[in-house]
Amino acid sequence: MRVRRRGFIAVLGGAAAWPLAGHAQQPERARRIGVLSSFAENDPAVRESMTAFARTLQSLGWVEGKNLWIDYRFAAGDPTLFKTYAAELVGLSPDAILATGVPAVAAIQQQTRTIPIVFMFAYDPVGLGFVQSLARPGGNITGFSSWDPPLMGKWLQLFKEIAPGVTRVTGMINPDSILPPSLSREIDSAARSLGMTVTLASVHDDAGIEEAVATLAREPGGGLMVLPGVLNNARRGVIAAAAVRYGIPSIAWHTLSRAGVLLSYWFD
Repeated sequence: MRVRRRGFIAVLGGAAAWPLAGHAQQPERARRIGVLSSFAENDPAVRESMTAFARTLQSLGWVEGKNLWIDYRFAAGDPTLFKTYAAELVGLSPDAILATGVPAVAAIQQQTRTIPIVFMFAYDPVGLGFVQSLARPGGNITGFSSWDPPLMGKWLQLFKEIAPGVTRVTGMINPDSILPPSLSREIDSAARSLGMTVTLASVHDDAGIEEAVATLAREPGGGLMVLPGVLNNARRGVIAAAAVRYGIPSIAWHTLSRAGVLLSYWFD
């Protein structure tokens, strides 16, 4: 199935997937949207995003409970829930599915190749095989991504500008996160050109976060790069607090700024 990108992407953030024109000529049919989030339902940032999503649709004439039904599922980073929730949502035969986060997109993609899927927060969708290209996604998936692989190299360049003494960088990542080869290549290439070394620290929980930051602080020249991931997003406050406590120059994706920590080392 080939989906028209312009009409398809309108499900999210500012346009209606189903034009209101023509509704006067025929009875209005209620539409259904499935939402699979990689994050926790009680996360303030998630609640804010979902509220804005529903409010925008309402401003365009799509009112939940009237001519629109939205089925939400929040996996909260639990690997066992993604497949279950993805199957549940596809089983409801929605008109479209919003998937937020790489694990959610991957789970929905495994369940359907026909229902339109719009993704958010999916870094390197081309490298992960979600779309054929950014210009022509093809298939039944399209969406929004602010994580182009060269951005990883820019992060290391920023380290040299804000903390010139950083020579050793620890990339904090979750064991269940998928790091596309394209991101790894960009990080390695930039590190070599800047005279840095980058090692990955796989963290599972708060104790792992504490240990990774403490280990990095034992020798001079260390810096922390917090890579995209569900756990890193959920525990952003813990990561920020540990970095402050040990005085570690750090750079992270934008959601860490919600931890309320304002440092010259943080990049929003």
